[in-house]
Amino acid sequence: MRPKSGADRGRAHSARPGGAERTQTLYAALDLGTNNCRLLIARPEERGFRVVDAYSRIVRLGEGIEANRRLSDGAMERAIEALSNCQHKLVERGVGRARLIATEACRAAENGAAFIEQVRVKTGLSLEIVNRETEARLAVAGCVSLVDHQAEGVILFDIGGGSSEIVWLDLRNRCGARGYALTRFIRSWISLPVGVVNLAERHGGVHVTPPIFEAMVDDVSDHLDAFSLAQDLSDAIAAGGVHMLGTSGTVTTLAGVHLGLKRYDRRRVDGTWLDNTQVSTMIDRLRDMPYERRVENPCIGADRADLVLAGCAILEAIRRRWTCARLRVADRGLREGILTELMAADGVWARGSGQGRGRNHRRQGRT
Repeated sequence: MRPKSGADRGRAHSARPGGAERTQTLYAALDLGTNNCRLLIARPEERGFRVVDAYSRIVRLGEGIEANRRLSDGAMERAIEALSNCQHKLVERGVGRARLIATEACRAAENGAAFIEQVRVKTGLSLEIVNRETEARLAVAGCVSLVDHQAEGVILFDIGGGSSEIVWLDLRNRCGARGYALTRFIRSWISLPVGVVNLAERHGGVHVTPPIFEAMVDDVSDHLDAFSLAQDLSDAIAAGGVHMLGTSGTVTTLAGVHLGLKRYDRRRVDGTWLDNTQVSTMIDRLRDMPYERRVENPCIGADRADLVLAGCAILEAIRRRWTCARLRVADRGLREGILTELMAADGVWARGSGQGRGRNHRRQGRT
């Protein structure tokens, strides 16, 4: 995976902070995915950043793409409404630096570029459709602060709505590197053309029998064969010291249900460790849970009830291919990665200030 290119950097808002005003500049990251539209606005701090505002809306932009290869009118309307709300927040907060990205739904749709232009005309927001490599890199940048300091390797995965990214961080020669510096140790990565939305549309997500669940797992497993250095990764896991790090609604849901939360609490979920047995138990529990009970569960709800088992199937396929003793849950991802890259590019953290240790501060709920 290559370093961020000049083209990548050029997409970000070009007004750069300087001098004493630098820490007062607000940064924003927007991620328009296949299922969600999410925004974070943050202010740099000595050891990371502090989120000052956030927005999240399930828009299901990728609904129907599997069959039609096009974004539907209804999906585009929902997304534009959410993006208009984001635009108001950007203006109200006086954001100085921003990067606004769109991912798999707009990559896959024949009218994806036309939709991006429609967004620009109707909201004034200029979104970029990022490639899968950039998406994988940003996921790493957003989550590396949760890597175990003693780990010799990490399988980081991001289960999205239309695609899923898997990255192997080979840390056997990390030489004490931590936080954002760990992005230099990406050994191999892959982007699977399956996510919770298109997998659920293909196999069904409401009433999922054990055979349907296994069919979803098999569907995902077929794509894992293309992972570069797969045997090297298996050998590294066998040697010990490798853990999983997952970012997505799937793993945060599993953690929330495991913790028995009556209401989703990001502070308790983000950074939670689950051992292999606990993950298996929670996947089995959700697989056996009727749709109505999934809707009633406070960590799932109606918005995710028909998608969560597709996410579990993706996770199960990864776990069967590469079995690790531990999984760490991250309620963070692309947006945090965008913010980290923007702030690092602007040099907002003085050398030795501790940013390399990757401590990001947040006070928001589930976003």
